[in-house]
Parts: sequence; C-alpha cells; structure tokens
Amino acid sequence: MSLTIGFDIGGSNTRAGVVDDRGTILASVAAPTPHDAESLEEAIVGLVDMLRKDYEVSAVGMAVAGFLDPECEVVRFAPHLPWRDNVPVRARLSEALGLPVRLEHDANSAAWGEYRFGAAKDADVWVFFAVGTGIGATIMQHGEIFRGSFGTAPEFGHITVVPNGRACSCGKQGCLERYASGTALVDTAVEIAAGGGFKSCELYRLAVDKRASGADVVEAARGGDALGVAAIENFAQWLGQGLSIVCDIVDPELIVLGGGVSRDAELYLDSARDVMHHNIVGSGYRPLPRLIRAELGPQAGMIGVADLARRL
Repeated sequence: MSLTIGFDIGGSNTRAGVVDDRGTILASVAAPTPHDAESLEEAIVGLVDMLRKDYEVSAVGMAVAGFLDPECEVVRFAPHLPWRDNVPVRARLSEALGLPVRLEHDANSAAWGEYRFGAAKDADVWVFFAVGTGIGATIMQHGEIFRGSFGTAPEFGHITVVPNGRACSCGKQGCLERYASGTALVDTAVEIAAGGGFKSCELYRLAVDKRASGADVVEAARGGDALGVAAIENFAQWLGQGLSIVCDIVDPELIVLGGGVSRDAELYLDSARDVMHHNIVGSGYRPLPRLIRAELGPQAGMIGVADLARRL
C-alpha cells in the first residue's frame, strides 16, 4: 500500500494527513499557519516529520490557495499565504524534506479527490464548483485538469454578472462571487434588510447592525425566518445564473458543488438547478448536466493532492 502525505494550507491553519491509495486518511496533524515564508516551510517540514515517525511515505502533496505556474513548480501569488513573486516552493520543500513534492491549486486538489474517490468518479467532462468565502473552480476533461495557458484557469467567480455591482477584492465590480458565495449571502441579507421590510424577523436586527454571519443567515432560513429565506433564494438565483454561464462555456456532463456552503445545499440546490437549466442556451433542446453535491467534504483537497503526489 502506497502512502503519501497531503497538505491543505490555509491562511489560518495548515493541516496534513497520511493518505492511502484508497483515499483514506490514516492520521492527521495541524498547526497554525505562520505569516512568513521561512517559518511556513519550517512548519511544513515539522508536520511531515511528525507523520513519518509512524508511517513510511513516498511523497508529499501541497494544496495551495494561490496562483501557480502551469507546471506547478512556482507559487506566483497566494493572497492569504506569505509566498509572493514566483517562489520556487516545490523545489525548496522537496530539498528540505528529501521527498518528491507535488504542488497544486486547492480547488484542483479537491476536484481531483472527488474525481478519484468521490462524486465525480468516472466523469469525463465535468466542473468542480467550490463555494465558500469566495468561489473556486476546476475544469476536468478526459482525466486531465485544464489549466489554461498560464495556469490560472478557470476564474468563474470573477465573471462580471452585475456591471458596476458590488466591489470585489479582485479589484473588479459585480463579480459572481459577490452574489453567490458565503460572504455574498451576508451582504444580500444586509441589503434586503436595508430596504425596510422584514422588520419582524429575528435576522433583521443582526443584518441592519451588520453583525450577521453566513451561519446566522442559514440558521434563520432553516427556521423559516422570511429574511433568511429571501437571502437564500437570492443566492440560489445567482448561483443558478452563474452555473448556466459555466454550462454555456464548458458544456459539462456533470457539475459537482463543493466548498463550505455546499454543506447546506439542500436549502438551495434544487432552485439553483432549475435556474441553471432554464438559462442554459438551447434549454429544452439539448442534454442538461447533472448538478450534485460533493462527497468528500473539507478533506477533499488533502485527499486529492496526496493522490496526485502518489503519481510523481
């Protein structure tokens, strides 16, 4: 049985796990993510050393939230990590660990996990659409990850859906992730409350005081709170609109919805699917893709990148 280590490197915490060739995590460790590159790399080495005291591993994979070069050798920029300006992370870590190292974008890592062990097994042309604080996505065709010419494809979350709309951290306005993400869910509730309605709702005061979280909106919707329900309905509409654009571009057989917001998919997935189907070009005259929830949850990236590392 071949064992590898997969890393999920987030802005707050770094998690690592020993993963077998069936996608099972045998052991895991975690530590806060340091804020400078040297300390981060030392922390990674330390976590690997902890795990390989008990397990013989053949390679290490790193799921990174950032821009990589097409060969996955260099981190060009990671907004929540200390790697900047084309850092040769793969080579540096491989030398420090004495093991082969595989770098991969975090969404691509999660997509690969779902392809190998989860909801997308046996899919040919499909899209992984991860909805959390923002939107991440992966296109896979014939078992290969599509990266584009420079390694940054696809940025579906930054398609402009509302000209001159909400400001986005990317510098643009009206991006899809400003209307169909966990962060957007809160902004929508605040905007709806500011319209003066829904004053009898429990969520209303949290929204107008701008103290509501995404979890508050979801909990309110589950309890039948009209403001929470309205925010979820708006989210579903925008998600469906965005996914219809994805379908028009890619024509996938399957879309797998992942990310933190997918945990509550039963609140909005059917509505989003209906909007997606209605807005696809040629709807009614073409096959429609399946839209389903991911299966591996928050472990998908770790499992996926460990499996990619096994292929080195």
